[in-house]
Amino acid sequence: MRILFIIPYPPGKAPSQRFRFEQYLPLLAEHGHQYQLAPFLDDATWAILYKPGLAAKKALGILAGFLRRLLLVLTAVGKYDFVFIHREAAPIGPPVFEWMIAKLLRKPIIYDFDDAIWIPNTSEANKIVAGVKWHHKVDSICRWAYKVSCGNSYLRNYAAQFNPRAVVNPTTIDTEHLHNQVRDQAVPGPLVIGWTGTHSTLKYIEQVVPVLAELEQRYDFEFRVISNQPPELPLRSLRYQPWRKDTEIADLLQFHVGLMPLEDDPWAKGKCAFKALQYMALGEPALVSPVGMNTEVVEDGVNGYVCATPEEWRTALERLLQNPGLRQTLGKAARATVVDRYSVVSNTQNFLNLFTR
Repeated sequence: MRILFIIPYPPGKAPSQRFRFEQYLPLLAEHGHQYQLAPFLDDATWAILYKPGLAAKKALGILAGFLRRLLLVLTAVGKYDFVFIHREAAPIGPPVFEWMIAKLLRKPIIYDFDDAIWIPNTSEANKIVAGVKWHHKVDSICRWAYKVSCGNSYLRNYAAQFNPRAVVNPTTIDTEHLHNQVRDQAVPGPLVIGWTGTHSTLKYIEQVVPVLAELEQRYDFEFRVISNQPPELPLRSLRYQPWRKDTEIADLLQFHVGLMPLEDDPWAKGKCAFKALQYMALGEPALVSPVGMNTEVVEDGVNGYVCATPEEWRTALERLLQNPGLRQTLGKAARATVVDRYSVVSNTQNFLNLFTR
């Protein structure tokens, strides 16, 4: 087969792309398939996209993306057997390209998403274009798609309203080639409670700040945040570390415990527990809010803790701060959960089945 991947960002840059399909590309090649990646944004535009100012350069970069998309649809799409569209063909406006691919060129679309992207989720970074995002296009693309690849059952249930061929294709971890090391909880040194994510999810940390502020009065630990932007939090234990792809795993291995707080709202219900999966794959217990897929991944007291109240966050963190043996036991179970249910190996056939007729 020849498969065209229509994607928002340059390859190797965005977590959603890296962990939803890019890590499967070598497997496609092993099975004799050919593929091509077609990003909307070029590297130069991606590099400035979330920086303040530079509006003219961003606008030119987006305009260039539209021109590339039009050229792609008019000259190249016809050569492919499947078109895999991750999230959307263009970041703003109606689904014109998707309509052309499905209705004019009659190519089978595999439509993939790992967030509740039909819900407006406005932030400081995207408020300028929020009004033209055209979130309701998700319904139409689901209808036109041959199959819909959804990160969890909440997303699948939404897509199934419009397409009976909506399936769960979870965001997975490569436990053999990337997340292939395990945190030794017995190694002496400063305890590190960690969080990783992007600027768009930093807001979720705020709910655990009072608990961390209380605990840092009684325990010696570091609260390390790995992100593309530094947080502003009133914690003396806070240490910020910029995210870097080349040191991603080594940096995450410094954590003893990983946090994934969320707000209980429709947008967060679409989250695919990715932070928790990353921690767990490295043998680190995850502490999560009981929102969406988090409760499918984390079994309370077995491979981590599910925390709904400040008291539950405090109790779970105290247990883990005081007991390296418990951290080791939960971390071992966490790693096993990812390998068995959320790894590239365990999900390979499910992914390949997306491209069957």
